[in-house]
Amino acid sequence: MTTLVLCVDRSDDVGHAAGLELPIVGWEAVQSLVTDVGLADPEDSSVNCLLEALRVARDLRDEREETVVAVVAGGRDSLVGADRSLSTQVDALVEEYDPDSAIVVLDSANDERVVPVIESRVRVDSVDRVVVRQAHDIESTYYLLKQFLGDEELRSTVLVPLGATLLFLPILLTQFPPAVALAGLAAVLGAALLYKGLAVDEYLAEVPDRVRAALYSGRVSVVTYAVSLGLGLVGIFLGALSVSPQLGPQSVVLRTMQFTYNAVPWLALAALTASAGRLLDELIGTDGVSTPYLNLPFGVVALGLVVRGFAGWFLQREAVLPDPFIFGYVVTPQQRLAAFILAGIVVSIVGVRVAASVSGESIEDVVQ
Repeated sequence: MTTLVLCVDRSDDVGHAAGLELPIVGWEAVQSLVTDVGLADPEDSSVNCLLEALRVARDLRDEREETVVAVVAGGRDSLVGADRSLSTQVDALVEEYDPDSAIVVLDSANDERVVPVIESRVRVDSVDRVVVRQAHDIESTYYLLKQFLGDEELRSTVLVPLGATLLFLPILLTQFPPAVALAGLAAVLGAALLYKGLAVDEYLAEVPDRVRAALYSGRVSVVTYAVSLGLGLVGIFLGALSVSPQLGPQSVVLRTMQFTYNAVPWLALAALTASAGRLLDELIGTDGVSTPYLNLPFGVVALGLVVRGFAGWFLQREAVLPDPFIFGYVVTPQQRLAAFILAGIVVSIVGVRVAASVSGESIEDVVQ
């Protein structure tokens, strides 16, 4: 029975500190790696993780159990690339040593997230998380605070919003009532934290590269996205103009329904234009078109019909919209709503049929 003792380093701090390519396999090799990492950064918790892996392997050997100790790491480019690199290393170890089980040694919650990746390749009997004990005194607190202030990313994430809050608070209190000043400052601070916490800055940093790549690739969707953005702005503008001030501020529902009723056709046209661009890109770039791209335009039209029908029902019921006449008969709000819902369902069914006929799949597969 062979047990694989794996020391996991998802962010590849060990390989970066020692200047080595992982995986590192064998008692002597890991023992030498401990010295290299410790000399490079004595404060790194990875040293303790490596020593714990050696201790676990030694204890198993004392129990007459065959063990293989190894260190695997991810990468520093992205989380997906790190996990793929780590899984490749685990595959190579499993193929070479054919272990019956594995014991995973790690030192952080971030490393613990790759345990399912390892479990998919070899049975994991135990997960050993190393927690480094620290002295809880004033000196240690000062040292940790000094480390915190030395981390550029933490400074920009925590200290900059806090400093801006303390800077603008006196200015706002002198210009506005305390409740308004504190509410506005809390909203701005919350927006800044969400901006950083949701990684909006990273997404915005990638937008120019994505737009440049899309322009160079000649995608039709770049143009249709710009058109859909313009149509969406037109819809919002016309919807806002259609709101009647005579209704009064207390009629919030009716004002919202007026905006929705007049803005939905333009917003649906914007979404339809964007989906048409994606559909054309699929037609140009591949041999076939996937079912979701075929269903999307019909789904957008169906949703627009249903939302406009409900908004029209509210407005007609409150006499904001006049009762329509068809062949001399008055159409009631319920009949109007039923007609729009029925039209939406018909458009959805037509979309399913078209997607099934174009893609060659059965209707059951398209619905699934």
